[in-house]
Amino acid sequence: MEDMFSPRTEIENLRREINRHNQLYYVQDNPEISDSEYDALLRRLKELEEAHPELVTADSPTQRVGAEPLKAFGIVNHPYPLLSLANAFSDTELEAWYLRVKKLLGNAAFQIDCEPKMDGLAVALTYRNGKFTTGATRGDGFQGENITRNLRTIHSIPLNTEEDTPPVFEIRGEVYLPKEGFAKLNRERADKGLSLFANPRNAAAGSLRQLDPSVTAERPLDIFIYALGYAEDSLLPDSHWQILEYFSRLGFRINPRNRLVNTLEEAKEYYREMAENRDSLPYEADGVVFKVDSVSLQQKLGDAGREPRWAIAYKFPAEQVTTLLNKIGISVGRTGTLNPYAILEPVNVGGVVVKQASLHNEDDILRKDIREGDTVVIQRAGEVIPEVVAPVLAKRSPESKPFSMEETLFNPKLNRPACPVCGGEIYRPEGEAMHYCANVSCPAQFERQLEHFVSRGAMDIRGIGESLSVILAQEGLVKNVSDLYYLTAADLLKLPRMGEKSADNIIKAIADSKSRPLDRVIFGLGIRHVGNETAALLSSRYGDIWALAGAGLDELQTIPDIGAKIASSIKAYFSEEKNIAVIHRLETAGVKLASDQKPSHKPLPLSGVEFVVTGKLEGLSREEAQQKIRSLGGTAKDNVTKATRYLVVGADAGSKLAKARSMGVKELSEQEFINMLEQS
Repeated sequence: MEDMFSPRTEIENLRREINRHNQLYYVQDNPEISDSEYDALLRRLKELEEAHPELVTADSPTQRVGAEPLKAFGIVNHPYPLLSLANAFSDTELEAWYLRVKKLLGNAAFQIDCEPKMDGLAVALTYRNGKFTTGATRGDGFQGENITRNLRTIHSIPLNTEEDTPPVFEIRGEVYLPKEGFAKLNRERADKGLSLFANPRNAAAGSLRQLDPSVTAERPLDIFIYALGYAEDSLLPDSHWQILEYFSRLGFRINPRNRLVNTLEEAKEYYREMAENRDSLPYEADGVVFKVDSVSLQQKLGDAGREPRWAIAYKFPAEQVTTLLNKIGISVGRTGTLNPYAILEPVNVGGVVVKQASLHNEDDILRKDIREGDTVVIQRAGEVIPEVVAPVLAKRSPESKPFSMEETLFNPKLNRPACPVCGGEIYRPEGEAMHYCANVSCPAQFERQLEHFVSRGAMDIRGIGESLSVILAQEGLVKNVSDLYYLTAADLLKLPRMGEKSADNIIKAIADSKSRPLDRVIFGLGIRHVGNETAALLSSRYGDIWALAGAGLDELQTIPDIGAKIASSIKAYFSEEKNIAVIHRLETAGVKLASDQKPSHKPLPLSGVEFVVTGKLEGLSREEAQQKIRSLGGTAKDNVTKATRYLVVGADAGSKLAKARSMGVKELSEQEFINMLEQS
């Protein structure tokens, strides 16, 4: 019999006591003792474990503070995929989901679970015989990263359960950083001169992916459990709500703002309440999740692609804020376009500090009547791209003047409007919304051209991004795109902060790009009005860069979707001697300038068929999917329209999926899409 005063007994008693106080403090928000009393208990446990290391166990409260740094994260296969949710952006879209579910269930009644949609990081926690054994990120839904040791540092995750539980079970939750903890973390980083996190979600994700668990332990991370993944040999109830109640009794943290309702109207009311109180929540939330409560009905409804039919996320409207538009700047694009953009007083929009926003073109600015000095409404379109919505007219100065591109670009030394970079003349082609710099030698144009040439959609030269493109151009190492293929590692080592390994990797990436398909080369050349779809058409039609270079205007216009404007632009490009010289140098360097396929004048299998790809695909990137569509003659667009025939649906599909469903567009899973390509 164990002595009641033995170290083992005292250690076990201390662990039980500390775990109980962790539950009271982190889960129930009802502490019984002061922080100093808690610290004294933890300190005594540490002393005993240091004196008796053979008694240390993995689930001891002392083991939450971190361990030896990891070299890398291992991979965890999810036994049951962590699916993404379809999104709704209006009551109409929510109603459509509800009616669709009701129809699939034969008009049977069902209860709805309502939960705040946390803006954090989804994780899967696996328990064996009541002990927390594995924690993983969502990843692509099928595989995630093993972050067990980092998750152990989160106090609201029980390391073991006291009650009897299924022998093996997995639960899913959202790890997040409370707003208060986020503000404190950024204050501490500012005091240390470190860069600040943009928003709580980024901070939570960055904290969980630390290779050193002791760093994670210092971050005030928390978690809400939102679902059961699976359980072996269990008799859990046929109710999502009751399952969460069961896990709450086991010590897991469940969001107290969850609600179970009986009708669609009650669900809408819950959404309105959450939207109205969004700013007062102690955490970031970007919407509400609605779920069919019955587990058996969930199984009956099943999944559509990589989304459960029994759940939907109703997103909050894009957050709008006001700020001062200090100035309208003009940037120069790769084809000489002069692009106006708003220079803003920095403002936080949706958790991201926004300093600039696109203004598209002069016509759009005049239509919205946006002026320098205006207080303007800003939002992140789709919660991603910052845009200026409108001016606040009540705050407009009486001295403000309407925007004029020519006045903005007026150069007093030249006594005319001029390119802000090179001083070249500007012009606006008839029928176009954009102004252009007429100087084809404009250095800003070439910097953008080089960025475009090395980009993923073109030659995909890894290691050369925006910054290095500018440096290579400004240092004179690359004066046209063909110069890339004559660079040496020694050339790159002359650049600041360039190491030998980086230089070698870049040279290898340049060499690897020589075998890119012809359509990528054509697109990379940056011919005005020739996007990746047109490049694919030209590659299919001619099969060789020199055959394309020799094509006449009339001949070019016989190709579907190539009109007079595009044909003229192609002809003009190949009429320039300097462009032909660049192509010769590319050929001499070994860049592949012919297609593996014979040129075809017949319609390709997907000619005239328009696709949109949304979400994250598992087996290929979105760019690769679009490339395959174009190679077979199809059109790949970014937005759903009446012309869209198919929507290819990956994980985390957003508003495009909801819009496609409202328009009756046919959906393809990734496997259905691949099957179509193979059959074509």
